[in-house]
Amino acid sequence: MATRTKLKRLSRVWVEPPIYFITTCVQKRRKILDNKIIANILIDEWRNTRERHGWMIGQYVIMPDHVHFFCHPEWTAKKLPHFIMRWKEWTSKRIQAETKSDTPIWQERFFDHVLRSPNSYSSKWQYVQNNPVRAGLVKNPNDWPWQGTIENLSM
Repeated sequence: MATRTKLKRLSRVWVEPPIYFITTCVQKRRKILDNKIIANILIDEWRNTRERHGWMIGQYVIMPDHVHFFCHPEWTAKKLPHFIMRWKEWTSKRIQAETKSDTPIWQERFFDHVLRSPNSYSSKWQYVQNNPVRAGLVKNPNDWPWQGTIENLSM
């Protein structure tokens, strides 16, 4: 009589690299990001993340004290925590040089969420894009100057 063996579940299945939704906040939630110079530093660093870190940046919104963005790794990309750490490091150095301050810019932690469908991407973007409206900064989400798309990410 043959004995049954239990099939082991895979601990991880990786069909293709996911799209992540990221939120990270300024240290002590200081409202320092909503100015043209600092916003341009963040955007410039996002434009360089593919070359530097192997991560593609999709849509983003820069709020006064935090940022939201979508990102997708290439196959050779470093792990997400490493990428975020390096992005914070590069942006911090540039912001500190611009503001002539050595005050830490970012909180150590960040929030990430794996998007599971095109629908979840769309609904998450609508939520994020309306952040400036909910915060009372603009009446129409399209009026917020610090939002955009670096690359089109698709699921």
